[in-house]
Amino acid sequence: MADITASMVKELREMTGAGMMDCKKALGETGGNMDEAVEVLKKMGLAKQEKKAARIAAEGITRVASEGNKAVVVEVNSETDFVAKNEVFQEFVESVAAKALASGLKGGKDGEDIEKLLETAGLKDELVEKTSKIGEKLSVRRFELVEADMVVSYLHGGGRIGVLVGASGASSDADKEALTNIAMQVAAMNPQYISHADISDAEHEKIREITIESALNDPATLPKPILNALIEKALAGKLWSDEDTAIYEEKKSNMNFLFNFLSEAAKAALAQLGLENKASYLEDKIFKGLVDGRISKHEKEVCLLDQVYVKAEDGKQNVAAYLKSVNPSIAITKIVRFEVGEGIEKKVDDFAAEVAAQAGM
Repeated sequence: MADITASMVKELREMTGAGMMDCKKALGETGGNMDEAVEVLKKMGLAKQEKKAARIAAEGITRVASEGNKAVVVEVNSETDFVAKNEVFQEFVESVAAKALASGLKGGKDGEDIEKLLETAGLKDELVEKTSKIGEKLSVRRFELVEADMVVSYLHGGGRIGVLVGASGASSDADKEALTNIAMQVAAMNPQYISHADISDAEHEKIREITIESALNDPATLPKPILNALIEKALAGKLWSDEDTAIYEEKKSNMNFLFNFLSEAAKAALAQLGLENKASYLEDKIFKGLVDGRISKHEKEVCLLDQVYVKAEDGKQNVAAYLKSVNPSIAITKIVRFEVGEGIEKKVDDFAAEVAAQAGM
C-alpha cells in the first residue's frame, strides 16, 4: 500500500474542495491513486447528500444572470442563513444562474425543468460536491428565464428577493432606469399580476367568493342596515347571552364601540347568521356595493400597473401612469419575483422542549 503523504492530501483537497480527513480516507482506500480517489469522494458526497435529503433547506439566496435581451433568476436553498452568506455557496449559486441562462430552459416558479437543469454541464455533480464540502443540505429549488425587448433585474436584501422585469417598446437608458424602478416596486409590493386583464374569470370568481365569506365572517365591518338586521335576528332567536344582550342595550346608541365589548360567542353567532343568509345578501345592493369595493381595492393592490408607484411624489400616481410619463410605448410583458423560502414549511426548534425531553422531564 502506498504511503499517503501530506502533499497528496493537499493536492486532492485542492482538486475537489473536500475536507482533509475525507481526502486522506479516499487516498487510503485507493492506494494513493488520485483519479480513483476523486471518484470515491464523489460517491462519499452523494451519500452525504442522500443522508441529508429529508432535512429542510429553507434559507439561501437568489441570483441573476443576463445576456442581451434575456435574463434568468435562480433560487438555491441551504439549511441555515450562515451558509447562505458563505462565499463558496454564493459562488455555486452564481454558477447555477450562469448555467441556467446558458441552458435555454424556461424554468418556472414551481420548479419546472429543475431535473433537466441539474443534468446540464455537470451541475448535479457540482451540487453533490458542494453538499459534501459545505456540510448542509443544498437544493436548487427553481429558476425562470425571461426574454423581452429589455429585461432588468434587481436583488434585494443581499439576494433574499430576486426580481426580473421584461418589457416591450423599451430601448433607452431612461427606459432601463424606469424598469429598474419597477423591479424595485415588484420586490417591495409583491404584485401577483401585471394588470387586471391577467386575472382569469376563475380567479376573479375565487376572489369574489373569498371577499363575500370574509365580509360575512366579520360582522363589525358590514353596512349598518345589514348589521342591525343580524343583531335583531340574534336577539329574537335568543342566540346571545344575557350579558351580551345587556351590553348591546347599553352601547346601541353608539355602535362604533359595540364590538369591543361583545363576547367572541356573540360575534360568532352573528357571523353564522350572516353565512346562513348569504343568498339573500347577494341580492342586496348595499352588500353588493361593499363586496365590489373590496374586490376593486384588492385587485389594485395585486395588479402591478394599478399599484401606487412607490416613488410617486404625489403619493397617488400609479405604475401605469409613471411608465407612460417615461415612454408611452413601454409595455410590461413579464414579472418574476422569487423570495427565498416562500412556501417552504420551516422547522421551528423548541429548544426548551428538546432539553426537557433529553432530561426526561
